[in-house]
Amino acid sequence: MYLDIVIKIVVGLLALMTVIRILGKKELAQLTPYDVIYTLVLGGILEESIFDEKVKISHFLLAITTWALLIFLIEKATKKWDPIRVLLKGEPVKLISDGKLDMKKFNKNHLEMEQLRSALRKQGVFSLREVKDLFLEPGGDLTINKYVQYEPIKNGDFPTKATDQDPTVLLIDEGVVKEDILTYIGKDKKWLLTKLSEQGFTDIKKIAYCEWSETEGLFVRSY
Repeated sequence: MYLDIVIKIVVGLLALMTVIRILGKKELAQLTPYDVIYTLVLGGILEESIFDEKVKISHFLLAITTWALLIFLIEKATKKWDPIRVLLKGEPVKLISDGKLDMKKFNKNHLEMEQLRSALRKQGVFSLREVKDLFLEPGGDLTINKYVQYEPIKNGDFPTKATDQDPTVLLIDEGVVKEDILTYIGKDKKWLLTKLSEQGFTDIKKIAYCEWSETEGLFVRSY
């Protein structure tokens, strides 16, 4: 019994090292959902097999070998054939192009506006008005291309004037006014409609995104 456990642990460790080698030297952020599944299933096989006396070493070896072989074949296939790579690994999705939101892709990828805003803030972007192009990578990360005026100041660049910017709040999310946020900033729907009208927007249902800040005012994107 004890010898079986030792053998299973050794084989399991070797199998885990093999999977890591197959996946390559990826950082955690670069792992795709399929990479995570590979490891989770392998962990499940190890957990269920090592201390279960009913699972023979031969069965354990068969399961580990089969799973490692499948991972190897899938990884090779995704590198050799683009259609398979796109199907299994995915490809970057352009959510914003030249400042315009592609709401079909937002909805297809189940990405909510507040979820997006939170992800942008983690990268130091506090307003969607800064974003020229936005890509959702296969691993779930966001890649941002900012407008030039919002890029960090480089050596040798001397701004004529620097001002602090107030944080933005989301007032309209896919055609729905966020009444609680209006109340929070001390405004009402009548004020919002007036401000939108000044920018030529008369139908809230046609507005995909609207944010506001004290310093910058409204920033609106329609469908």
